Amino acid sequence: MGQCYAVTGAFMASIPTGQDMDEGFRLALTGTPGTGKSTVAGLFSEGGFEVLTVESLAEENGLKGDLDSTDGALVIDTHALHEALLDSWKTMPTDPVIIDGHLSHHLPCDAFVVLRCSPDVLKSRLEGRGYHSEKIQSNCEWELIGGAWNEYEEGFPWIEFDTTASDAESIVASINGWIADGFKPVSSSPEIDWIEIMED
Repeated sequence: MGQCYAVTGAFMASIPTGQDMDEGFRLALTGTPGTGKSTVAGLFSEGGFEVLTVESLAEENGLKGDLDSTDGALVIDTHALHEALLDSWKTMPTDPVIIDGHLSHHLPCDAFVVLRCSPDVLKSRLEGRGYHSEKIQSNCEWELIGGAWNEYEEGFPWIEFDTTASDAESIVASINGWIADGFKPVSSSPEIDWIEIMED
C-alpha cells in the first residue's frame, strides 16, 4: 500500500501554535507502516482534500534518496525536507492539506494525527504486504512503544486513533470531528498502551 521510509533527520514542526486555522491548514497523517494511513488519506482525497505524500514532497525538493539495500526503505532526509518547506509553509494554504506518510510528523505541519494498530494485527497486515521478518519485527516494536509519540513536540495539536478494528470511513469521520472542534482535545501523550493491554 505505502512506501516505507527511513529517517535520516528528526525535526518536528516549527509553525507556532495559535495561528488562525479557520480555512486552510496542513495536517500530518502519521503512524507505523500498516496502520492505514494510505487508505484514510485516499478517503480524504475522495472527499475533496488535497493529499500530499512525504515522498512527493521530497521529490519536488530534490531530496528523494535511494532505497536502503538492507530493508528496501526509501531514505529521506527529514531534516533537510523540513528546512526546505519551512519558509513557504509559513503561509497557510487556502484549503486543508493532508500530508500522508509515517515521517510526516517531522514536517512543519499545523496538526498531527497518529494512526495506531494492535501489534498482532499489524504483524498480519505487514506479512500480507510481503515485508521481511526483520522489517515486520522492527515496525511492530515501533508500534508497541508508541512510535511517533516518542518524537512528540509540546505545543502542537496531536491525537491518535486506533485502526485495529475500525473501518477507514469511521476513522475519517472521527478526524473530521476533531478538525471541526478546532483540533480539540489536544493530547500530550498516547492514550493507547499496547503493553498494558497485552498484559491484561
